[in-house]
Amino acid sequence: MAEKGLKKWVITITVIVAALLELIDTTIVNVSIPQIQGNLGATLEDVAWISTGYGVANVIILPMSGWLGNRFGRKNYFLASIIIFTIASFLCGNAATLSELVIFRIVQGLAGGGLISNAQAILLETWPPEEVGIATALFGLGAVVGPTVGPTIGGYITDHFSWPWIFYVNIPVGILAAYCTYMFVRPTAKVGKDQPVDWWGILLLAIAVGSLQTVLEKGESEDWFATGYIIVLTASSVIGFLLFIWRELSTSHPIVNFKIMRHRSFSIGMFTSFILGLGLYGSMFIFPVFCQTLLGFSAQQTGELLFPGGLVTIAMMPFVGIMLKKGVPAQFMATAGLTLFFVFSFMLSKSTLSSGTSDFFWPLVVRGLGMSLLFVPLTTLAIQDLRGNEIGQGTGLNNMMRQLGGSFGVAAITTFIHVRQGAHRNILLENINDYNPAYVTRFNAMVQNFMAKGYTALDAQHAAIKAIEGTVMKQTMLLTYTDAYWIVGFILLCSIPMIYLQKFKKNVQMPVDAH
Repeated sequence: MAEKGLKKWVITITVIVAALLELIDTTIVNVSIPQIQGNLGATLEDVAWISTGYGVANVIILPMSGWLGNRFGRKNYFLASIIIFTIASFLCGNAATLSELVIFRIVQGLAGGGLISNAQAILLETWPPEEVGIATALFGLGAVVGPTVGPTIGGYITDHFSWPWIFYVNIPVGILAAYCTYMFVRPTAKVGKDQPVDWWGILLLAIAVGSLQTVLEKGESEDWFATGYIIVLTASSVIGFLLFIWRELSTSHPIVNFKIMRHRSFSIGMFTSFILGLGLYGSMFIFPVFCQTLLGFSAQQTGELLFPGGLVTIAMMPFVGIMLKKGVPAQFMATAGLTLFFVFSFMLSKSTLSSGTSDFFWPLVVRGLGMSLLFVPLTTLAIQDLRGNEIGQGTGLNNMMRQLGGSFGVAAITTFIHVRQGAHRNILLENINDYNPAYVTRFNAMVQNFMAKGYTALDAQHAAIKAIEGTVMKQTMLLTYTDAYWIVGFILLCSIPMIYLQKFKKNVQMPVDAH
């Protein structure tokens, strides 16, 4: 039964704020890693596990969140997740060693996985069917804006305070969210409380998803299959997934109900969620590195560039929900969103080494508009046929696929950049020889310039060679990032036909949990 009046809005704001805790913490730590590294005396490889551990734990718990919500009651599980996340945030900020910080981040990730999926399921129960498009749009604000503003918030806190405060800021928000959840969210029935727990399913899921996430996050830095433990984890992931699917299809009480895959819209929606994650996280991985490495922007400057696009997303989300309510087909809006994302990629591919902050305003506005037209329609299409207990399972799997899409996108783009960087460098170096008049003219001009500054002839030649090497490196990186933008844009553009395989309804009635 849907809520009405002020209570509906209190619950909506509560669950969105709770989900934002998890979503912002996905990326807020990234810009603080150098300070944490120096403070705790850790290597970059070791300190990277602060993010990896959180991501692995998050992805492991997401597909189980629906089962946990049904077994313990959605309100109870959601409230427990908020409390554990808040306590873990305090412990992270208070950690004295890297080992402690990684352990508490893993606990944070496990609790965070219970926040995002259950927040979405609670919203579906709180709003009436004809208005759930608006609720999904409001929830989409957190899912899209959270990972975007995380680095900005983290950079500001790190610059003006110290790294523990990126965790301490969660505490008052978590306490308020826990109180409002306890007071206003309606309890749901506990389903399957007396049924046996599928411990083998839980173990196999943890092995399969945890191994895959670790491979995606650490593969590039470990030179992929040249490293023994990456090979072992890849094999564990493949075998674990096969055994997990067999187990869940053969047991009478599975933790992940694969029967919901019978819904064509949901099965296709899993793929589109994967693509959405690739676009959302992949593009936000390229852009900050490009701005800070090649253009010399600070972390805070880069974060500030993202705000206009974020504001467009915030402004558009309710409008998207209203359009769904009025019967505009979700496929049309998703098509527009994917097309705009391609336009964004095309615009950024035209960037140069002299690009300034003003050159990124309109591309990021286009991206913000595109993302607002993607999240809600794609989510709506994916879960439109789910009913009752299938909602919790579906939202959990859907969010897991978006998270895995992001991890896969970052890993693939990182590898692509590494490969294309070598290829572009070789092509550019072919033009640096004494038989190229353009090179000879520029080299001689540089030598004369350095000699005019007081260099000897030999030192001037060495300085000119170094300057040309620096120019080659920058041009190499520029061409590589241009290729990466194109790849992300084309992948999203080519996925448009998939959404037309989902059920085509002019007025989608979003599902509401039966109890």
